[in-house]
Amino acid sequence: MEVFPGGRENQSPQNGVPQLPKGSIQKIIAGIIVVVALAIGWSSFYTIQEQEQAAILTFGKYSHTEEKSGLHFKLPYPIQQAVIVPANLTQQLQIGYRQADGQQNIGIEEEALMITGDENLVSADAVVEWKVSDLQKFLYNIENPEQFLRNSAVSAIRSVIGSTNLDFAITEGKTVIQGEVKKQLEELQQHYNTGIHIVDLKFQDIEPPEGTVQQAFREVTNAREEKNTKVNQAQKYVNDRLPKARGEAQALIEQAEAEKHSRIVNAQGDVAKFNAVYNEYVKNPDITSDRLILETLEKILPNAKVIITDGGGDTVKYLPLNELLGPSRSNQSQAVVPPAAPQAPSSQGQSSEDEKGGNTP
Repeated sequence: MEVFPGGRENQSPQNGVPQLPKGSIQKIIAGIIVVVALAIGWSSFYTIQEQEQAAILTFGKYSHTEEKSGLHFKLPYPIQQAVIVPANLTQQLQIGYRQADGQQNIGIEEEALMITGDENLVSADAVVEWKVSDLQKFLYNIENPEQFLRNSAVSAIRSVIGSTNLDFAITEGKTVIQGEVKKQLEELQQHYNTGIHIVDLKFQDIEPPEGTVQQAFREVTNAREEKNTKVNQAQKYVNDRLPKARGEAQALIEQAEAEKHSRIVNAQGDVAKFNAVYNEYVKNPDITSDRLILETLEKILPNAKVIITDGGGDTVKYLPLNELLGPSRSNQSQAVVPPAAPQAPSSQGQSSEDEKGGNTP
């Protein structure tokens, strides 16, 4: 049986220290280098999605903002760090209620209940749509952006509703209140340099608290809506009838203008005709006068028989003109031209007559 002596003095230096396999130290060092390289490589690349932006921090201080989506390179941590924020995404913030399970709304009375300008209680629920406009201000100027936005939204709503009557707030004043609240909320973001852009603000409900008062106001609202419906119907009737009445009036006006123009033209024609007759009358008054008389008789006595004779002589002259004209021309107007006046006897004839008379016993 072989016995080994114990004790420190009997141990050799090689037996006191555990011996590593040859090349183990090199492998460990190589592994550490690989791990460090992987860590450096992993922390040197980062990815930005379509709706995101990255704030690059160099030794904890803001350096710049990377807005392009895709794979990007930076110096490894802790030299540089990338803080990725969904800056291009439009986010929503509920005021006065919270959504549970994506559907059920849970009211938050400390946010919803407000006092109007006429000292009445009103419950207001709103949704604020916002996005990041300046990433540096968003990260460094405010500590909790969502809580700051909620507090500033509640403050703006209370300020506007506090100067508005309840009757106006729950009826036609909803749109006006929305515009005023959004304007004040934007001014607060600009004043504190939050880097938040207010896209829109919409009220879900503005109504009195639940109970008898709410029911009474609902009846008032229904009555106003019915009134507006009647007014719209009346306006529709006006819009239907008024163009027709205007068209009829315009037609009458145009008809009157046409009649006026026709009468003016006729009057001008009559004047021209009268002037033409007058000019001829001035040239030969007797002939023109006779012609006018004949034309007038033809107009007023179209079927009469007109016989014109000289009417001279002391004896009655009988001439059966009716029989001579015949039945075929009985319905036509006739005019007999007066015969020429007898010429005065010549002096020679007269002397012969005198001679005869002188020779008569």
